[in-house]
Amino acid sequence: MKGKITDSQDFPLESATIYLSSVKDSSVIDYTISGKTGLWEIKTKKITSPVFLKVSYVGLQNYKEQFQSLEQDSDFGTIKLADQSTELNEVVIQSEVPPIRIKKDTLEFNAASFKVRPDANVETLLKQLPGVDIDADGKITVNGKEVNQILVNGKPFFDSNGQIAIKNLPAEIIEKVQVSDTKTKKEELAGQKASGDNSSINLTIKKDKNKGFFGKVMGGYGTDDRYESNLIVNYFKNKMKVSLLAASNNINSSGFTFNEVFDSMGSGRNASGLLNTGSGKGITRTDLVGFNYADEWFKGFDSGLSYNYTGTNTENNNRTTSTNYLPVSKDEDNPDTEIDKSYTTQSVSKTENERYSNIFNSDFKYKIDSTSTLHFAPRFNVTNSRSNSESQRFSDRIADGKRMNESNSFSNSETNSNSFSNQFTYNKQFTSRKGRGISAEFGNSNTKNDDKSLNHSSTLKYRYPGTETIVETDDRNQIINTNSYSDSYNALLEYTEPITDSLELNLSTEYNFTRSVDDRNTYDYDTDTGNYSTYNDALSNYLTSTTSTFSPRAGVRFDLGKLFVNAGAGTNVASFNNYASYMGQNYRLNKDYLLPLADMNLRYSFTKSKSMNFNYNYSVSFPQSSQILPVTDLSNPLNTTVGNPDLNPNKSHRLRAGYRNFNMVSKSGFNLWLSSTFYESQVSQYTITDNSGKNTTTYKNISGTMSSSLSVNWNKTIKSDAHTYRLSLSGSTGYSIDKGFLNEQLYDSKSIRLSPSVNFNYEYGELLVINPSYTYTYNEYNYTNYRISSSSNYVHRLNLQTTSYWPKHVVFGNDFGYTYNSNIANGYKKDFYLWNTSIGYNFLNDDLLFKVKVYDVLNQNLGTSRTIGPTSIVDQENTVLKRYVMFSLTYKLEKFGGIKGNNVPRGRRFEMRRMD
Repeated sequence: MKGKITDSQDFPLESATIYLSSVKDSSVIDYTISGKTGLWEIKTKKITSPVFLKVSYVGLQNYKEQFQSLEQDSDFGTIKLADQSTELNEVVIQSEVPPIRIKKDTLEFNAASFKVRPDANVETLLKQLPGVDIDADGKITVNGKEVNQILVNGKPFFDSNGQIAIKNLPAEIIEKVQVSDTKTKKEELAGQKASGDNSSINLTIKKDKNKGFFGKVMGGYGTDDRYESNLIVNYFKNKMKVSLLAASNNINSSGFTFNEVFDSMGSGRNASGLLNTGSGKGITRTDLVGFNYADEWFKGFDSGLSYNYTGTNTENNNRTTSTNYLPVSKDEDNPDTEIDKSYTTQSVSKTENERYSNIFNSDFKYKIDSTSTLHFAPRFNVTNSRSNSESQRFSDRIADGKRMNESNSFSNSETNSNSFSNQFTYNKQFTSRKGRGISAEFGNSNTKNDDKSLNHSSTLKYRYPGTETIVETDDRNQIINTNSYSDSYNALLEYTEPITDSLELNLSTEYNFTRSVDDRNTYDYDTDTGNYSTYNDALSNYLTSTTSTFSPRAGVRFDLGKLFVNAGAGTNVASFNNYASYMGQNYRLNKDYLLPLADMNLRYSFTKSKSMNFNYNYSVSFPQSSQILPVTDLSNPLNTTVGNPDLNPNKSHRLRAGYRNFNMVSKSGFNLWLSSTFYESQVSQYTITDNSGKNTTTYKNISGTMSSSLSVNWNKTIKSDAHTYRLSLSGSTGYSIDKGFLNEQLYDSKSIRLSPSVNFNYEYGELLVINPSYTYTYNEYNYTNYRISSSSNYVHRLNLQTTSYWPKHVVFGNDFGYTYNSNIANGYKKDFYLWNTSIGYNFLNDDLLFKVKVYDVLNQNLGTSRTIGPTSIVDQENTVLKRYVMFSLTYKLEKFGGIKGNNVPRGRRFEMRRMD
């Protein structure tokens, strides 16, 4: 179907919205936008049921025509939109608001046109929008393009990924959902087209809901002294937005979340929470407080402030078995023979980690005038970490079972970390020619770490020359003080000159400076004084590295609507300087480099929902000072490292290509992505293992390594009356080549990963959700120069999630999972079931929710895992959360100013304007 849109005077209308909607339920079937000449086109499958063709343009009357069916190509010719005139002094106009509008590069949904439950959150609303998909992990895509930023009234809501917003803001307060391509800050200020391949969602608040407060508070207590609590309160007043959140629990939820079924119950849905602290393995107790503020302080000056405090305590018991493969090499104790030194290591450990962090973020944007804008975003982070650990381990040779080494250790440490970063962006657009402008950026990141640790260890190393057994003992009782600093600064200046309407040239120069310092001082325990006062030269050193890079670049941006190209090339002029002081000797290593710089982004859009993408980047990174300076590090009794001053930088080529297609009519989508990284030069370890299992490691450059991955996804949605079916088939595969040196021999390890999955979701109106899913993962490593040629394992994961909202006021949820690992070592359980269940009852006008939850109903949760790597296989078992019952109460509060409720029919609004 095609045609042309004009006004009553035959003037072509650009960006008019043309859409098809079902007569039966007003659901959107397909949509498009008119071009610069007013021309439009929709390609769709045959429609055999009654349908409306509608045209909307701001300020003009809507056009609507009904058809019993649309089963063949049609040219609608010129459609003229009439003026929306009224009599003089009449100020109220009633008009229909289209469910979808396209404004330049923004897709806008009218939230009132999509039906959700009265108590639904924004996430539920997003799931109703055409082309929007949210998977089981919470990843959002729009027409196949991943969303990496969610804003509220154009500003972040605690975090830019927006998970707190979509899971906690009620859908009823949302007026518009606006989708656009995610831009960098420089692209945003310059008004340029986004060069990336992600989407951004902006949620606008209804005017009558933009004054008042709303939130939730929840508290729960259960068996084994398990507890959880969450609080979120929001106050909106026009452009001012203030939010407060708090959480405390000891059930492994390391962030903040409100879930209507499972709340923050760990290892259930949304187990990781929001504002995640990444606490790791074991059982974690978390306390969290967050504050967010946004406002326009004066015209043109927008501000955003946030503060987050997080305290975590994690306890874990670990049991590990690792198999380490080595090529056959000479026996140092018996030089006339060769032996296989491959060995297994058994270890057990008990750890307790505490972490307390205070993070302050700010974001300011000032529009100086109509042509220039300034943005800056300071960030502060103050963190205190404490750790206690005790462990025992031993290693045995596989070939003959002989003991190679054993050790016992105890350590505790405390680290204080302070960091400050800022990003400053300025853009100026010249009025002499559209598109001409300059951009300036300056950024810094400054970090200081002070670490003090106590190390008490005893290590035994065994050797077997002939019939003898020689035992070498290494006992340590010492305090290690390490001060480290990291500073980086970057400055960029770019000039943009339009050549034609679709072609622009940009010239830029960038300067980067980084400096790192590691100052380690070790003191042994002095039995005479009873203090740690004996300075240990061999375990102390001072390392510093400085890199300064000057990068001139020339690039082009080519935009023909469907085809967009952003490419550039230049030169990195780098100075790489390193210094060390060790054992009374100074080391200096200074090198200068002239290196190429190249990048390209190409995107071609066949239609509004079908596109392909291609990215290329050539990157260079420098070795660490410890890798390039010839300083011996003896801090680990079983692993000595020394740098290699002949190392070259890492050099890699990265390619990424993708194709996506979403069909609005069939409600089906297909995505395919290929990513590969090829290393022209890569720093690799060169390790020699002696008979006692002690490693001596240096570094060398190798080439020919690579990693690649391919992912594909197909999804389809079918709606029939109250029934909604969503099917997703996906798969990913990876292939990589790793190289390195073990016992002076080059090893070659090729790995293959294959992981298909299927996810099905069924919804019956607003009453029932059933979501089964299955994932199969296969890993295989093929080795050269090892005692084995290959190793593999496979894992089955089956999940079934159900949620019922029947009978009225009752919410019932189940989350059942089964996991099987084929190749877990003896002594570790290969499979387990994890079943979480919850039932809640709403009362007092649904403002209160009483809930009973059971975590791990079958009490089978396990912490076993297997990791296959290029040179080893590692089996682990960690402490996990076991069965508990939790009773909780949630209270919802809200009070908005202005008119309560909304008597305006869905899909309609009242616009006010004066006709003079």
